Amino acid sequence: MSLNFQPGQIVSLDYSDSNLLTEVIQVVVSRQLCWVRPLLLVSFSEESPLVTDMRDASDLLWPGQLFRPALDTEVISLLSQVLAKEPKTEPDSAAKLQFNQFIHQIWQAYQQGVGGEAGVQGAGEKNLPSI
Repeated sequence: MSLNFQPGQIVSLDYSDSNLLTEVIQVVVSRQLCWVRPLLLVSFSEESPLVTDMRDASDLLWPGQLFRPALDTEVISLLSQVLAKEPKTEPDSAAKLQFNQFIHQIWQAYQQGVGGEAGVQGAGEKNLPSI
């Protein structure tokens, strides 16, 4: 597998009805990992998407195969919602909890996929590649 991501590129980590949009900091080709900085966690429901600012969350060093390039059309409107708001003076504990739960869920699914060859599956057209 080749990781064709570039520093500064926005990529998405998709699981179930949520997407974690991140910025690529560096690609570690020898280990097939991506160092990414979280930007937004988007949870899709029947109504409009719930967008949570994740810019204060910890960076991730994550398997590159779990990411997909984010499309400009999906990112621009979501980022504009967050960037239009005033920056927070202290981290949001609810956002941190959401981030930790999302990462835990996708890591569990990834681990099961590695052992059971099932892969990590997202929602609908956003399936992650089999591992």
